[in-house]
Amino acid sequence: MNRRRFLLQSPAAAAAAVAVSRAGAAEKPTAGPGPYAPGPKPAPVVKPGEFVFAAAHFDHGHISGQCASLAEAGGTLKWIFEPDTAKHAPFLARYPGVKVARSLDEILADPAVKLVTAAAVPSDRAAIGLRVMDAGKDYFTDKAPFTTLAQLEQARAAVRRTGRKYFVYYSERLHSEAGMFATQLVREGVVGRVVQVVGLGPHRLNKRTRPAWFFQKARYGGILCDIGSHQCEQFLTYAGARDARVTHAAVGNFANPDTPELEDFGEASLVADNGATNQVRVDWFTPDGLSNWGDGRTFILGTKGFIELRKYVDLTRDRAGNQVFIVDGKGEYQVNVAGRVGYRFFGEFILDCLHRTENAMTQEHAFKAAELCLRAQAAAIRLA
Repeated sequence: MNRRRFLLQSPAAAAAAVAVSRAGAAEKPTAGPGPYAPGPKPAPVVKPGEFVFAAAHFDHGHISGQCASLAEAGGTLKWIFEPDTAKHAPFLARYPGVKVARSLDEILADPAVKLVTAAAVPSDRAAIGLRVMDAGKDYFTDKAPFTTLAQLEQARAAVRRTGRKYFVYYSERLHSEAGMFATQLVREGVVGRVVQVVGLGPHRLNKRTRPAWFFQKARYGGILCDIGSHQCEQFLTYAGARDARVTHAAVGNFANPDTPELEDFGEASLVADNGATNQVRVDWFTPDGLSNWGDGRTFILGTKGFIELRKYVDLTRDRAGNQVFIVDGKGEYQVNVAGRVGYRFFGEFILDCLHRTENAMTQEHAFKAAELCLRAQAAAIRLA
């Protein structure tokens, strides 16, 4: 492992931190990052106008993050298309000069547009992606990218036929500084070989504000298909796996009898092709007393240490979240990565689109994560 990328500004400070951690259980654990200081944040990878993209179908609020991240990496938002004109205002204010399309076809006819990003109703995402790719453009959809395995196979065939990309906004890793920092740590071998990943994905229901499709299983796909897609993608990434199988899955509706097609709880167990295991719990039970929408956490166990991510809140201590806890052979470390890591996936993805490479993420990885959450959903037993 090359630890130079994580060195503190002062080598003496790093040595002192390690000395504290070695002092024994009676001493106060290391409070700082030790040898694991994050940064630097990535810079834009293209100049204005070099990578033009469009945004369509604003059925999920994630579309704001999709556009913002591409723009921060240097992308230029030229068009938006959304039938509900009330949703236009934030985009018109944030992106001066953006054009409002009368239809998706108007966007697809513009040769300057290289990518279309969308956050449609989940059951509609695949069909939109096929149209985009057949028009010669790359597609970047919100998760979950599919609600059926048949849609996945259609997308795989379209990628082979068109040579275009069908990518997915797995935001709980890609748009999390804690998640991206953990990706770097694992790749550097900080915890050795990863043997287990535990992912907890609780969300606040906000039932009164949800659209009708949110409660229709055929349209949202089920809780393991929806929220569980994040966990499958993180498992493949942190475990360094190419494939996995589902060994257990279960879903239930425990608190929402008035919306019987809503699944408010889900769990799953997976085993990767390299022997690593995954435990997943997702739910819509975030209580009103929590300061944000969910206490999302990830635990990564390796042969030489472990990592815990408190992504969105550090209960009773820090509402900002983005706390990374690391334990290795020399000590215990806490690293606050908020505002210090950034989201390098989006710049790498833009360059992949321009150069037809696969550095940000492989197409098969994006599809495999989608396949696993669909298989978990299909295998799930119903909890009474």
